[in-house]
Amino acid sequence: MGMFDSAIKKLQDGKNTTIKPRGNSMRGKVESGDTVYLEPCPAENLSAGDVVLVKVKGNTYLHLIKAIKKEKDKLRFQIGNNVGGINGWVGPNAIYGKAITIERNGAKE
Repeated sequence: MGMFDSAIKKLQDGKNTTIKPRGNSMRGKVESGDTVYLEPCPAENLSAGDVVLVKVKGNTYLHLIKAIKKEKDKLRFQIGNNVGGINGWVGPNAIYGKAITIERNGAKE
């Protein structure tokens, strides 16, 4: 069972949720241990620069949408971290939710 499983289930059920991710790949936007508030989000409402909970190549990350392209009337999203890494392209079904608020040391951003 992964650390994001409960949050993914809530998002798939149409509910908002929170997570406290660990790691440094999103430093500058999300620090290790920050509280991240997520909401389900239709693919057409996502933009480059959004922080999303996403599954890429079998791994679940809280990462950025780096780019969006349309292929044969289907949206594709390039996913990467905030320190220069790129994970790859995913379809809308791989994105579980979008960060709406990030709380650091009691301060919401």
